[in-house]
Amino acid sequence: MLEILHYEFMQNAWVAGILASIACGMIGTYVVVKRISFISGGISHAAFGGIGLGYFLGINPMIGAMVFGVASAVGLGIISKRTHQHEETVIGVLWSMGMALGIIFIYLTPGYAPDLMSYLFGDILMVPRMDLMMMAILDGMIMVIVFLFYKEFLAFCFDEEFCAAMGVPVYPLYLLLLCLISLTVVTLIRVVGIILVMALLIIPPSISRRFTHHLGKMMCISIALGMAFTTLGLWLSYQFSLPSGAVIILVAGINFLLFAFIPKTIFLVKLKCLIGHFTGEAYLDEK
Repeated sequence: MLEILHYEFMQNAWVAGILASIACGMIGTYVVVKRISFISGGISHAAFGGIGLGYFLGINPMIGAMVFGVASAVGLGIISKRTHQHEETVIGVLWSMGMALGIIFIYLTPGYAPDLMSYLFGDILMVPRMDLMMMAILDGMIMVIVFLFYKEFLAFCFDEEFCAAMGVPVYPLYLLLLCLISLTVVTLIRVVGIILVMALLIIPPSISRRFTHHLGKMMCISIALGMAFTTLGLWLSYQFSLPSGAVIILVAGINFLLFAFIPKTIFLVKLKCLIGHFTGEAYLDEK
């Protein structure tokens, strides 16, 4: 593995994988616990409209994706709550509209968008330094917000109706969580692409939940798993000349199946020795 890091593009790819793992480990835990994985998939596809807008305006498509993703997340929360429409219905509409707008913007853009496929299926080997800086900033924002609102999000994950009865601002928390999901999606787009973004966001937290129901521990294990999957996927894609994003997802998916069918007691002793005890006393009940 160390020999491939002699190349600058592999160094950038590995850093991108680490940054993506941090974001998806934290926010993916909330997605899995709240069982809102369809929202992450919908936001990722709606963000395609922002990528098309970025090409049309001649700006960094990642900036357009971030703006469109956040706008879609806020729109989803407002429309679903105020019109009493099911979230699945609203996200389906935003999903299709975002993809349609992206296609139209790209069609209206003079010339040809040469790296468009990298946003659909990911191209971690082509991540530039500017995108790495943007991913680092987004990671920092996510970490700060999760740290500041950890207890509120923990209560929100337990029982939304109870939180509302206790005076917790549930609606703003919901919108904030949707915005965090959209920011995480943006960090993952260049790693695995829009099509596969939901897998990397969900698989590591789903595996970590088999070993602990402590929210903080789930996040830490998910981050570690994401780093391991992206690192191994990068190495395998380099060795066998395969698309990196797809290999990363296959590595994560195979591990998910292994952990799903092999009794967790085999791993618990070693994991407890490695994980230790983290701060906080609240635990999530298994459903």
